[in-house]
Amino acid sequence: MSDAERTLRVLHLEDSELDHELALAYLRRGGLDVQSRRVDRRTDFEAALAEPWDAVLSDFNVPGFSGLEALRLLRDRDQVLPFILVSGEIGEDTAVEAMRTGASDYLLKHNLVRLVPALEHAIEAARTQRAKLEADRELATSRERLSQLAQHLQTSIEMERAAIAREIHDDVGGSLTALKFELDWIRRHAGEPAVQQRAASALETVTHAIEASQRVMHNLRPAILEQGLVAALQWMASRFEKRTGITCAFRTSSERIGSPDQPLPPGVALAAYRLAQEALTNISKHANASRVSIDLAAAGGVLSLEVADNGRGFGSADLAKTGSFGIRGLHERASTVGGWVDLTSGPRGTTLILSVPLRGAGAAGAGRDAAGDNRDHDPSAWASL
Repeated sequence: MSDAERTLRVLHLEDSELDHELALAYLRRGGLDVQSRRVDRRTDFEAALAEPWDAVLSDFNVPGFSGLEALRLLRDRDQVLPFILVSGEIGEDTAVEAMRTGASDYLLKHNLVRLVPALEHAIEAARTQRAKLEADRELATSRERLSQLAQHLQTSIEMERAAIAREIHDDVGGSLTALKFELDWIRRHAGEPAVQQRAASALETVTHAIEASQRVMHNLRPAILEQGLVAALQWMASRFEKRTGITCAFRTSSERIGSPDQPLPPGVALAAYRLAQEALTNISKHANASRVSIDLAAAGGVLSLEVADNGRGFGSADLAKTGSFGIRGLHERASTVGGWVDLTSGPRGTTLILSVPLRGAGAAGAGRDAAGDNRDHDPSAWASL
């Protein structure tokens, strides 16, 4: 310790003035400049804890009070303060209990030779612990700020996607649809077979362009979520099965989860939809699966979405690959709505589970399918001929 650090404020719980003076003598003999206050009652000890101290020395037995009670009182206040138990007689069991409760050290009154090094060590350990707690607090604050930033970025991305989707719908979609009508009119009114054939070919090209634009628009903004999360996941499972040939079963505990009349908290439905979308994309690209199941449930105030496949699975090395952000992105997206993702994988397949506390917002109930029977309907589609 430096000279400045050797000026210490010590609170001493001791009913004997003689023992108090003896402890101070050992401290000063060890080169410590000590400012000390002796208290011998619980009320005085509690009042003194409101002041700044470098350490607490405590007798084990004080009339109407004890060193262990004082230690518990100190720890209940969440104060990182060195606490050294000094007693005329203390059993091994009591010493172990004191150390387990949080005492820095314990000494016998008839052998105070170790008092100075014990006090210095305890103060240094407390300083290290306070620095760690401060670092943990700063880390927690940093994580909270990163989480808020991630949520802001996700919101900004979805807003931008929605704006782009509207532009595609209003400008590109409208123009392509008008062009399709014009080409069809030319095809029907052309007198020469060659013109009819070229018009039909152009009409087919425009149709493909419209379909591609619809897919892009739907990926940018899943408008089907307006019909409810259940309807959206049913539609997604059906489309996935048709596109990939992989059997995809969807199950739900209630058809009204996230329906328009019982909406989920803001952002939850979109987070669940995007997670299922990302999971199915990964399955189609990497899993080599033949069967997929999607399960949606709401119970105990928690929304749960599970996507499982019977594919080849993956190991921890796959997750640790540089540039592998898919699963990490899912964890981040889940955290923006206060949820978390659990992932298990093995030779028999992979299971991905999203859990989101609903904070009392009723999301489950019995009722009719919000999507009706028209599960293949894409609300982002434009008018067809």
